[in-house]
Amino acid sequence: MIRPLGAATALAVLLAGCATAPPQAVTQSPQPLPAAQPQATPQPLPPAAPAPANKTTFVPATFADLPGWARDDVRAAWPAFMSSCSVLGKRADWKESCSIARTVNAGAERAIRLFFETFLQPQRVIAPDGSDTGLVTGYYEPLLRGTRKQGGVYQTPLYKVPDDMLTIDLASVYPELKGKRLRGRLQGRKVVPYASRAEIARADFKGKELLWVDDPVEAFFLEVQGSGRVQLDTGETVRVAYADQNGQPYQSIGKWLIAQGELTADQASAQGIKAWIAGHPTRRQELFNVNPSYVFFREEKLPDPNVGPKGSLGVPLTPQRSVAVDTSQIPAGAPLFLSTTQAASDIPLQRLVMAQDTGGAIKGAIRVDFFFGFGTEAAENAGRMKQPGQVWVLLPRPTR
Repeated sequence: MIRPLGAATALAVLLAGCATAPPQAVTQSPQPLPAAQPQATPQPLPPAAPAPANKTTFVPATFADLPGWARDDVRAAWPAFMSSCSVLGKRADWKESCSIARTVNAGAERAIRLFFETFLQPQRVIAPDGSDTGLVTGYYEPLLRGTRKQGGVYQTPLYKVPDDMLTIDLASVYPELKGKRLRGRLQGRKVVPYASRAEIARADFKGKELLWVDDPVEAFFLEVQGSGRVQLDTGETVRVAYADQNGQPYQSIGKWLIAQGELTADQASAQGIKAWIAGHPTRRQELFNVNPSYVFFREEKLPDPNVGPKGSLGVPLTPQRSVAVDTSQIPAGAPLFLSTTQAASDIPLQRLVMAQDTGGAIKGAIRVDFFFGFGTEAAENAGRMKQPGQVWVLLPRPTR
């Protein structure tokens, strides 16, 4: 059983370990997925006491309770954790823990593990309905082909934020709605909802184009991912990042295809949806219009192709160590221990990750979107990822 040391003793051990532990190479590149360990497949935990209605609860646990914790290479998660600390360290509850973390040798696995086990407390996440199991999906950074001027095969626009869209911060009037915003436009003296996807497709948005790309399907899925790269016809590659959204609610086109009897639940992966579109080209826009939400982008330079896009926390995402969560339920930036299985498989995927992003479809206490990174393999895994999973959030222990 893992027993945390006293904070002062642990800090002394950490510092000693940092000075003597042999350095080991650490990389932020995507880590290989773990080997099969069927006996470690996530199992439902004993029923927890029902939580109050509409309230997510955190139940204290131990590191021994985390399936696969002892096997996870925590060095691979350390750069992502330190990125989170660049934000968390400004908060009173995290300031001391993040300060101590900066003394830890990033190559010393024992020192990193000792830090987490001593200074952080695992809390099992329980949904308002009393369940400890939720849904884990995946996302990635796609690559599209584009140009700065419409022409030839480049006929699909990526739009920047329209000048006529208003963003209203509700917290300025209702403090209890902190973080909630409305998008709309002026119609006479009234503010009305901003255009839906179908209305944008029919409207004249000339002059609001950011870039033009050659594939309308990939442009739609770029919105779902939230950011991506565009290789321009000049040879330059730029990153397009989420800038804003039209204020309309996100609706899943996969769920719609299932409800219409067009696909089964097993077929409604990204790959299955794209195959359906290829077989029904005249219904493509009809399908897209099911989701009235529309994402606008901004262009960013791509100085280092090995650095991931920034998530909503404002730090670069680390492949296979960053996740998107519902930050109304899970603290933004916090380390999480995730216990799920690999895409379309029963092979365990159990590792330390950081809550560094959000998403329109990511709603609920135990709802996680796992960032796979960039490239063909990342796209394949993300498209098929739809697994049950459990989550523990790691929060600072009192150090005095």
